[in-house]
Amino acid sequence: MTSKLQSVPQETAALLERLGVPKAAVTGGSLSVMSPIDGSEMARVVEHSAAQTQAQIAAAQAAFVKWRLVPAPRRGELVRLLGEELRAAKEDLGRLVSIEAGKILSEGLGEVQEMIDICEFAVGLSRQLYGLTIATERPNHRMMETWHPAGVVAVISAFNFPVAVWSWNSAIALVCGDPVIWKPSEKAPLTALATHALMERALAKFGSDAPEGLASLLIGRADIGQILVDDRRVAIVSATGSTRMGHAVAQRVAARFGRAVLELGGNNAAIICPSADLELALRGIAFAAMGTAGQRCTSLRRLFVHKSVADKLLPRLKKVYGSVAIGDPRAADTLIGPLRDQGAFDAMQKALDEARASGGQVTGGERVSTAAGEGGYYVRPALVEMPSQSEVVERETFAPILYVMTYDDFDAVLELHNAVPQGLSSSIFTTDLREAERFLSAAGSDCGVANVNIGPSGAEIGGAFGGEKETGGGREAGSDSWRAYMRRATNTINYGTSLPLAQGVKFDVE
Repeated sequence: MTSKLQSVPQETAALLERLGVPKAAVTGGSLSVMSPIDGSEMARVVEHSAAQTQAQIAAAQAAFVKWRLVPAPRRGELVRLLGEELRAAKEDLGRLVSIEAGKILSEGLGEVQEMIDICEFAVGLSRQLYGLTIATERPNHRMMETWHPAGVVAVISAFNFPVAVWSWNSAIALVCGDPVIWKPSEKAPLTALATHALMERALAKFGSDAPEGLASLLIGRADIGQILVDDRRVAIVSATGSTRMGHAVAQRVAARFGRAVLELGGNNAAIICPSADLELALRGIAFAAMGTAGQRCTSLRRLFVHKSVADKLLPRLKKVYGSVAIGDPRAADTLIGPLRDQGAFDAMQKALDEARASGGQVTGGERVSTAAGEGGYYVRPALVEMPSQSEVVERETFAPILYVMTYDDFDAVLELHNAVPQGLSSSIFTTDLREAERFLSAAGSDCGVANVNIGPSGAEIGGAFGGEKETGGGREAGSDSWRAYMRRATNTINYGTSLPLAQGVKFDVE
């Protein structure tokens, strides 16, 4: 589709204008952007060519040579300025996230707040990129570790968190001394254009210490991402998406000895124990399973309920599922917005058919009509009571499907909990200290995130985020995730006049 779009929807156009996105960037391009709210065309975005991609990589590599020499606290000042721009634009950018991703407005605003939070974290981090002093066996020697910028970082993000994932990577990478190239999902380019415009404002305020090519944006499809993955000048590729995509990225990056930070599939579970506070569990389950219409990597997809409390919990859960407000995500009373598109709806219906064929009893799951019109794919969240953890339960379906199974033995349910290929997030609801500690122990959950008395969804930026197994093993955001964006050097300094060798080795020459 190459003809020019006559007009962007009025609300979206006003948001983009205030956020600093030129009209020509969203009306004269070849990438059609469809609204999840009503299925209409919102924009036609200008795409980058392969040649432009190569030029941006070269510019980023040239920027790295300069940026790595800027003191880290000074680099942190750029991220502080970005945080200020995000604060000023929070309402507009959050609403644009809601429009483009289909999230309810509080989640859109929450995503921008997450960006602000990671900027604050990174500014503090810019004065805390610590190494170690290490005890040495040799007299008059000192051994230490130092950390240095690693190089160009490519961030390939997904539609469901269209801007937060970029910030998790970029805020940290920039203070670590790395330029960043961002390739957003082709389903969410508008929020990327708006965020990049805010980044350019911060760069302008920062001044000449920021070299050309330090932070760039590439709009395009899979072929653009493939160029980034294969280019040796890109030291680190941070990719968020499906496990299938992650397999391809990991192999191609490894083939050139690059580094990959992978955030892939999740098939997250919660265990409801006999002693659980059921009111707390009900609220935790509802948000984790239905929030973002089940389109979070941390969405709750499997629920194991002890047989002694199943008759108390499940009727209440079904009532919530049947009454939750579904509709236009911008409306104040809406809790569940649309699926991203028809492909997501079709995948959901296929999974529900498979579940029925495996003996599952399905409550909900049907498409519903809303005031937003017939073009969007709004669905009633599905609660599926399963006789066992069948093949369809072991797969991730990116939709609001919650598979419910009962159990009576804690050892057995832990085994079932871990018996899926994914290992992102997990939770347990219990007031039994032994069950809680067992779940968090080496013999408990095998996921990168394990929670007690909260659901698996809604991580804070202070902790490292990521998972094990087919989730990819990457870590982003807080804790010591910054190390993924730097290279480590072990240094030994001899300040004496002799040359003793380690391990007692003798090598004397005349």
